[in-house]
Amino acid sequence: MKLFVSEGNPHCVKVLAAVELTGVKCDISHVNQDERVVPYLSRPLLPALLLPSGLHLFTPNAICRYLFEVSGQEASDQSSQWLEWEGTELQPALMQALHMSALQGKGAEAAGTLQGPLSFLEQSLSRRATQFLTSEEVTVADIVLWAALYPFLSNSSFMAGDLGQVHAWFERVGKLEACRSAAQTVLKGKSLEALKGYLQKQPVPHAQHRGSQPCNQTEGEDAEHAITEEDIQAAVKTWSRALSDFPAPADRQHPILPQEGKRNVLITSALPYVNNVPHLGNIIGCVLSADVFARYGRLRGWNMLFVCGTDEYGTATENKAREEGLTPREICDKYHAVHAGIYKWFQIDFDFFGRTTTAHQTEIAQDIFWRLHQRGYLLEDTVEQLHCERCQRFLADRFVEGICPHCSYPEARGDQCDKCGRLINAVELKDPLCKVCKQTPVVRSSKHLFLDLPKLESQLEEWLEQSVSSGDWTPNARQITRSWLRDGLKPRCITRDLQWGTPVPHPDFSEKVFYVWFDAPIGYLSITANYTDQWEKWWKNPKQVELYNFMAKDNVPFHSVVFPCSLLGAQDNYTLVNNLVATEYLNYEDTKFSKSRGVGVFGDMAKDTGIPADVWRFYLLYVRPEGQDSAFSWADMALKNNSELLNNLGNFINRAGMFVSKFFEGRVPQTELQAEDSRLLAQVGWELRQYIQLLDRVRIRDALKCILNISRHGNQYIQVNEPWKRIKGEDKDRQRAGTVTAMAVNVACLLAAMLEPYMPTVSATIRDQLRAPPSSASAMLHGAGSFVCTLPAGHRIGTVSPLFQKLEADQIEALRKRFGGQQPEEEGSKQQPQTNAKSEANAKPATPAPPAEAAGNFANPERAKQLAQEVAEQGDRVRALKAQKAEKAVIAEEVAKLLELKKQLALAEGKNPEPSPQKGKKK
Repeated sequence: MKLFVSEGNPHCVKVLAAVELTGVKCDISHVNQDERVVPYLSRPLLPALLLPSGLHLFTPNAICRYLFEVSGQEASDQSSQWLEWEGTELQPALMQALHMSALQGKGAEAAGTLQGPLSFLEQSLSRRATQFLTSEEVTVADIVLWAALYPFLSNSSFMAGDLGQVHAWFERVGKLEACRSAAQTVLKGKSLEALKGYLQKQPVPHAQHRGSQPCNQTEGEDAEHAITEEDIQAAVKTWSRALSDFPAPADRQHPILPQEGKRNVLITSALPYVNNVPHLGNIIGCVLSADVFARYGRLRGWNMLFVCGTDEYGTATENKAREEGLTPREICDKYHAVHAGIYKWFQIDFDFFGRTTTAHQTEIAQDIFWRLHQRGYLLEDTVEQLHCERCQRFLADRFVEGICPHCSYPEARGDQCDKCGRLINAVELKDPLCKVCKQTPVVRSSKHLFLDLPKLESQLEEWLEQSVSSGDWTPNARQITRSWLRDGLKPRCITRDLQWGTPVPHPDFSEKVFYVWFDAPIGYLSITANYTDQWEKWWKNPKQVELYNFMAKDNVPFHSVVFPCSLLGAQDNYTLVNNLVATEYLNYEDTKFSKSRGVGVFGDMAKDTGIPADVWRFYLLYVRPEGQDSAFSWADMALKNNSELLNNLGNFINRAGMFVSKFFEGRVPQTELQAEDSRLLAQVGWELRQYIQLLDRVRIRDALKCILNISRHGNQYIQVNEPWKRIKGEDKDRQRAGTVTAMAVNVACLLAAMLEPYMPTVSATIRDQLRAPPSSASAMLHGAGSFVCTLPAGHRIGTVSPLFQKLEADQIEALRKRFGGQQPEEEGSKQQPQTNAKSEANAKPATPAPPAEAAGNFANPERAKQLAQEVAEQGDRVRALKAQKAEKAVIAEEVAKLLELKKQLALAEGKNPEPSPQKGKKK
């Protein structure tokens, strides 16, 4: 490996310290900061690390992470979160401060720029019982943050508030010889002075805006915003405003149509397959997330339309119909009702929930088809397909199952692998089987139509650049889309040899139907057309309508590439997605949901647990898999219910209402604000504004934490002021008790408004108990957010009662056992041969490995030497991908290759290859 660094570049301090601390062997080359060492970059970028495989790493934090991983110290989740915070929050502030201090001589202003991030770091360190950021040992996070802050914290004249914990931590890390040596090498003891040459060649940084803090804290550890006197004065002024100052909420009247001068928002949730019951992961990934945003938008006064429905055509439905002995239509009718009932119980407030097996679906899909055909965006080609001789039919998609050619997952479908997410042509499957009769199919030819994606690629890229840059696309949506475009698009087959589907109107293809992934997204349009005959005002109106798509990550390419290409090629002024919101996957405990094995909670079972729908909503949204996969846990659900809902949120709201009822005969008392009350107004107002900023950007999980923060502020406020004691005192104490009670009950009213998107029944119950004015929620969520006095002195509240119940340990344990499933003995025994087949069929070796039974008899030293080099290079490739936070599917594929190479190496050395760690893992 070779590391390129330059003097005066603050980022080089990080990587040099990491090299020396980890002991990784690396040639270090000191170059001029203008030298381009990464040939394919358009501008010089240092530091850069050249790997033995020929790959380059040129992001300092990725280089540091890689070096630590090579030395066997993989970054923990907390370390990764600190690295992300350093790159997204600290670095922009640092660059602005460095420019101010080193180039403009504005040391005091520089200190002010860093005050927010440093205060956050100080508060985080003060809550830690460890010597360093995440543990008792120095990690990659300590090195990166120490090096980043070195130019300022090593300067004794730098003053940025009381930072005792930060300075103590900085000194502990700085005692490491690796850190001292790196700083001396790069900055020559001159610190800020040494950076001038580097900074003069960097673009002038923009002024910083307040961003979100890293989410590496446990519940209750959210950093408190530094409240200023200006914040307090503004909060008091807002508090005094009347509800009549705000626009009245509009009634929801159907059909909802776009309106001039309004923000018109169209929300779709990925259409669930009709053939099965949705589990918790399906619900949070699509309909529940979309419902939260739709409810929020209505409170904000946006003109919203939220549509969804069941996806009813295709092989999945035919397959299910065969299994249950019903016709496809009967299956669709049965499961459409099941889905509708589940979503109703979960309080998913669709404006319209439809289905795709309608005349409008046929009409609109065939119209788009003909427009594509007339404009030359369709191709004809002969396709090799699997044909079952026993069933006398072509096997498309879900009628065939086999071993994934990419990751060797043994239960891959004929269109996509559920494990690695890669798309598959059925003929690529290894050891395919017909799912109906379990016979091995044969390959036959069939003529099909293809969407010419390469011809549409330039239009797609032009649209994507505008949509991604101006809209809210989640990081995984952007990454998955980029990965499709990276290698160039290929024609995509849009027809299938099935009976159950939208008929292809072309006379040469009259025996075929449209492929579900061409057809299903058109269901958004046809469902809207079944809602209103004026559907085109939503779907052919891109200048007036903002489109939000909600889905799990496996649906992304069809919504960001295939469906947009269909609409772009149709050239009919269609509304395209502005904001693509994709979740990662929600697992069940430490495994996957499985209806057949009875593992996990499915939608039709949740109501039988006795746990209210709002508690399910709360917990699913609390663990919503936004940045990475997450897991449903019974123990954690009980913990969050008992701590956050019962002891925090419910405790505060109940106490606030009870004080009004018990001490003031059910009427809100007069207030005389003191400094402490005004400060509470500012704290709550800030959390409200954060909540709005986060939900505006569809940061649903993070915004929920703002609600819990407000109730924590409220509980602390009550505890400090003790109104139950003051009410027994003299007039001054009684007046103080009244002010505290009035403040608390108004905070409770605000919480009711903020909870409405998340827990609609709880929200309605609170408003009913407080007899809150109908306009209170929309008033406080208007604009940037306004915490106003919605329950004035003299307002009479209703009967107050507890909102939540404790989940007992024995109740949770019973539920955990009930939904844990039982895996039969024979099922486990059946899986072993499949897993062996997986490891045998993994990556593509350069030369075939000798059979396992030959190990020990045919050692091949020359081959072993070659393979040892290949293992080292593949290991580098895997670590580099991890350091760059590549897609999980890409990493998994490279890991599989590494494991196969190691197996071959063991054989070449005359050893029995050890089984892959995945062998005993049940899918």
